[in-house]
Amino acid sequence: MSMNRRVLLGSAAGAGLVAAGCAPALTGTAPAGPAVSDPAVAAQLTAFMDDAWERTLDASPETVTGFGLDTGARAAAKSRLTVPTLAEEEDGRRLVREFRAELAAVDRSRLAGIDAIRHDTLATNWDAVIATFDIPYGQGGWPQIYRVSQLSGAYQSAPDFLDTQHTIETVADAEAYVARVSMLADVLTAETERMREDFGRGVIPPDFILAKAIAQQEAMTAIAPGDTPLVASVARRTAAKGLTGDWAARVERLVSDKVHPALAAQTAALKAVQPRAGHDASVARLPQGERYYRNSLRYLTTTTLTPDEIHRIGLDQIAQLSAQADLLLKAQGFTQGTVAQRIRALGEDPQFIAPNTDAGKEGIIARLNAQMRAMDARLPAAFGRLPKSPVEIRRVPPAIEQGASLGYYNSPSLDGSRPGIYWINLKDTADWPLWTLPTLTYHEASPGHHLQIALQQESPSAPKLMNTVFFSSYVEGWGLYAEQLADELGAYEDDPLGRIGYLQSLMFRSARLVVDTGIHSKGWSRERGIQYMMEAYGDGEGAATSEVERYCAWPGQACTYKVGHNEWVRLRKKAQDQLGPRFDLRGFHDASLETGGVPLTVLERVVDDWIASRRG
Repeated sequence: MSMNRRVLLGSAAGAGLVAAGCAPALTGTAPAGPAVSDPAVAAQLTAFMDDAWERTLDASPETVTGFGLDTGARAAAKSRLTVPTLAEEEDGRRLVREFRAELAAVDRSRLAGIDAIRHDTLATNWDAVIATFDIPYGQGGWPQIYRVSQLSGAYQSAPDFLDTQHTIETVADAEAYVARVSMLADVLTAETERMREDFGRGVIPPDFILAKAIAQQEAMTAIAPGDTPLVASVARRTAAKGLTGDWAARVERLVSDKVHPALAAQTAALKAVQPRAGHDASVARLPQGERYYRNSLRYLTTTTLTPDEIHRIGLDQIAQLSAQADLLLKAQGFTQGTVAQRIRALGEDPQFIAPNTDAGKEGIIARLNAQMRAMDARLPAAFGRLPKSPVEIRRVPPAIEQGASLGYYNSPSLDGSRPGIYWINLKDTADWPLWTLPTLTYHEASPGHHLQIALQQESPSAPKLMNTVFFSSYVEGWGLYAEQLADELGAYEDDPLGRIGYLQSLMFRSARLVVDTGIHSKGWSRERGIQYMMEAYGDGEGAATSEVERYCAWPGQACTYKVGHNEWVRLRKKAQDQLGPRFDLRGFHDASLETGGVPLTVLERVVDDWIASRRG
């Protein structure tokens, strides 16, 4: 899943349950408290969260737009972008510290139930973010070491944001779009200046990240201004609404006169530092790098697991999952070679590769839609509440597909006017053998990211502030758990190759634990990481390279998926063991999702409270 950080993702079904057994239980004892909240203190907490929400919106026009709130009193936000200067970053850090201090003034000992859960969630989040502030690089908790890379930077995020998040319904919306394109040059210039500051600290991307980022940027500036996605978006959408004006021509001039020159200057700065770039990808080579990595793991996994522990969990689960994959492959007649070799051969079999043409790619989108509709019919068996917001499947725009993730999700607007979007990267259909597609759909759409995030946003009782707090281990762990749940709901009963794809997905996420910690804690090279991915579960070299280079730029993020999945599985089993016949799967899911995203330690408290309520 992808989220704009300012906008604030016998059968193979048993694989997750068996494999998770080697993961340690998380520790996190809830403070003793009353049976019910003190009404005055609960009201104080609610007032604080409502005020913090408004101040969050004041600080980030992107958040306002992302939640579809850039109308009425907040319409001015639609014409602005955040310019990432040092002063802006310091303001953001100051705001987080203010929030934490104000939360501390709310007496946690007099809160219970959902009030206590929300207090603990916010405290855990802000403590983890503040812990990163002493290190003078990175993005405030989010493990994005480099301001500009093959995955990050305004050149990547801004065109996508303007096309998919900035709605155009009126002339005023089109004018706001033009204003934002004009500001994009300032964003790029400020970003370049901050990037140079990091270079001065020795925080320079490795050579292969620089090379890919430079190639992507040069490809963008090589496009004639009138043919850029920035121009095409406003032209297409104003025409669709029957609006008449010269917005496309004005954006074209802005791209030519301001945006492309600012982007070219950024590319020149990247090129200038290339002679100083090494090939070592580990964050450990940077000042305070070991501390940076531990901070990232703590913030992202919301656990105290060490790199060594995560590495060992990955190795153990790969071994267990490989043994299960061996049985599944043999049952389908695939008996020759290692598990990875057999999966790779299956992935390269032409009968399972759609034509790498526009028609072939449209066929994949149609196939995904059919899979999603079929899953929708199964969901009531496992959920009492389902989201109202729809989800659309779209192809990643070709302009950014070379550096983008293979699949990700954007959440809907709060008012439901913009759907959730499940993106698939179709730069090469060979990246998506047809038997791998169902699992991607269940992860990104339903019962995965869309179901969880849309339910969180649609909760009538949840403070809006809780929608801005994002825990990758909860969200991505749910995404993997959703893959397992799809199997348990019968999605693969008549699709044995699809079940192999599901099992390979778990192997892939387990291998991530090994490679991410290997690179950033154990001295592994990029090349060793790529080789491991290929040998562990049969990934092709191109896909493995893209994955490993992602871990090099975002240390720790890849660990959140399987760590989170292990915890979801452990907590469900805990509830089943303690409740016996009183266990209700629909009730477990509804209770676990009702609070919205929480740290994994807090999730256990949510489940414990539900267990207690079921015991009566």
